[in-house]
Amino acid sequence: MQSARQILTGFPHDWYRQMRATNPVYFEPRFHIWYVFRYEDALRVLNDPATFSSETGQPSILGMDPPRHNLLRNLISRAFTPRIVAQLEGKITEITNELLDAAIARGQMDVIRDLAYPLPATIIAELLGVPSQEREMFIRWSNIITAGQRFGQGQTADDEGRKQTDREFREYFAIKLEEHRRQPDDDLMSSLILADVDGQRLNQEELLSFCRLLLFAGYETTANLIGNAMLAFEEHPDVVEELRGNPELMPGAIEEILRCYGSVIGAVRHVTTDTHIGKQALKRGDRLIVRADSANYDEEQFHDPERFNIRRMPNRHISFGHGLHYCLGAPLARLEGRIALNLFLQRLRNVRRNEDQPLEGVRSFFLLGLTSYPIIFTAR
Repeated sequence: MQSARQILTGFPHDWYRQMRATNPVYFEPRFHIWYVFRYEDALRVLNDPATFSSETGQPSILGMDPPRHNLLRNLISRAFTPRIVAQLEGKITEITNELLDAAIARGQMDVIRDLAYPLPATIIAELLGVPSQEREMFIRWSNIITAGQRFGQGQTADDEGRKQTDREFREYFAIKLEEHRRQPDDDLMSSLILADVDGQRLNQEELLSFCRLLLFAGYETTANLIGNAMLAFEEHPDVVEELRGNPELMPGAIEEILRCYGSVIGAVRHVTTDTHIGKQALKRGDRLIVRADSANYDEEQFHDPERFNIRRMPNRHISFGHGLHYCLGAPLARLEGRIALNLFLQRLRNVRRNEDQPLEGVRSFFLLGLTSYPIIFTAR
């Protein structure tokens, strides 16, 4: 039987340990890219943007290096202040309860379809000021646009349909941005439009790219955090009962879920000058990917890394990245995960996976998640 980790990554559990020990910087000829497996090497790459660049020429901060990256990040981070994130707690609780109410009324649930995806999509719509009557349209756009990152069961790469949806998305938010310029409000979009650092503001293309970035940074990663938590609960039923009795332990559980069942494979960089990682020489122009799914199990960094320990301290995983490109949406993802998983455990009992449908991991270049997780349960 495959472990949950192998279902997500496609690789046997012991393969990562072997690569860290014998081939920590490995060239993958199929994709013409280097894999970086060790934690220490991963931090070296992520902390050195001059040598290992994210630059793609695109307006998104994910594909930028300093100094432009720092300016945009400072602007955008003002929209993710603790105050703004904390204001969403009530809305996240309300939406989660509505989704669980609907599942209980049906008497059946697919955690991915019925909770993991609609919750973050609805919250992003809330952040971007999408009115309630247009939420279904926004969620449909979200599913189509992000589908290009996952090729699993029943999922196809409909490039033309995705391009058309992307055009609709951009046209819609171009109108919304203009409305907020004319009449600013106390919301995320107005904060982004009005934010000013050293006399500079985001231009139209950067604002539209940020709206799109939210789909990838705040939608798939949060959805896969919730979905992958189901694998953690299935493999560690003792933890489920512990969390039911002690919901205050959920923040630590989420960190360990992120470490052991993380939703991102890693971060891609390209080499700007000839260099070395350990004993391995790299050439200018080489591409590499920091394998967070390996670094998070590195024996040199984590004590007893194969053990799932919700009280692990410290837990310096890199599932949200590290350094310049540390995920701005991490506090929101943690908040959504804490609320959704605590309510899930409190409201549903005797949860077990419907094994009539085999588990399948999404097929993606950088995401780790499940295509489906149908459950059988009784309501509390």
